[in-house]
Amino acid sequence: MHYVYILRSELNPKRFYIGETSDLNARLKKHNEGSSKYTKKYRPWKIETYLAFSSKSLAQRFEKYLKRGSGKAFLKRRLMSSEASVSKFP
Repeated sequence: MHYVYILRSELNPKRFYIGETSDLNARLKKHNEGSSKYTKKYRPWKIETYLAFSSKSLAQRFEKYLKRGSGKAFLKRRLMSSEASVSKFP
């Protein structure tokens, strides 16, 4: 399985990050260790939402969609909790 995940910063709950991986737990650990330059500043992170895909290519295409115009609107309406609004995607 391959996953598209959305992380929410615990430090700044309006900050989100979208990524793709085949191992959610290992990837979250790397984000929280500071291994990613895009997420290092807003650690610690928690998983807000994830979706499972049967192939890597489908997961990558959906991740790319979420990072663009209409995908961001879909994300806000359908995949995010109402606790905080989306302010910026790295």
